[in-house]
Amino acid sequence: MKLSDVLIKPVVSEKVNKATEKFNRYYFIVDKKANKLEIKKAVEEFYGVTVAEVNTAVMPGKAKQRFTKAGFVAGKKPSYKKAIITVTKGEAIDLYANM
Repeated sequence: MKLSDVLIKPVVSEKVNKATEKFNRYYFIVDKKANKLEIKKAVEEFYGVTVAEVNTAVMPGKAKQRFTKAGFVAGKKPSYKKAIITVTKGEAIDLYANM
């Protein structure tokens, strides 16, 4: 798998910002077929930091329904894989640099 295909997008939320400040952890949505070694290599190459630890979790898809003029529309959101990256002390990833 190419390293450019491993990382899909970073997760940015209040909960993630607190984890970043307190534990130096960053969250990314990654390809479901990527393993921890590929994720570590991709983050180190793209952001130029040293990764201390990689944890992954596959988040299940959720059933969603809403009421419209035509009645209830039911569907399902897709599942995705989330990676929690712990960076070594003293280093940081600037997620807002490319905005």
